Amino acid sequence: MNILRQFSIILLISLVGEALSALIPLPIPASIYGIALLFLLLCTGALRVESIREVSSFLIAIMPVMFIPAAVGLTESFGLLLPALPAYTVITLVSTIAVMAVAGRAAQAVIRRASGEESRHE
Repeated sequence: MNILRQFSIILLISLVGEALSALIPLPIPASIYGIALLFLLLCTGALRVESIREVSSFLIAIMPVMFIPAAVGLTESFGLLLPALPAYTVITLVSTIAVMAVAGRAAQAVIRRASGEESRHE
């Protein structure tokens, strides 16, 4: 029963995201509204991680399986995508390098900040 409650919480947040997407005239997907709402609820403490821990861990564990339908759709549309393949390749490479650089800088900043705080406490 606990898992059903946790899944219901996540579905309710997703439903609110869908409603926000329908009400707010911005080109933002409903899933982004839902994840932003979930983030705000977790940050403010209105929703505790323990309230959704089991189901969220399960959903993360099966996430690769969720990409199979999209991958199949891409293979079926490969003929349409072929002319734009060089552009997609460049965009993918540039965005991957940018994400790696930003994540690396963020990790370095967190490590520096954490080591600086440790030395102040000693």
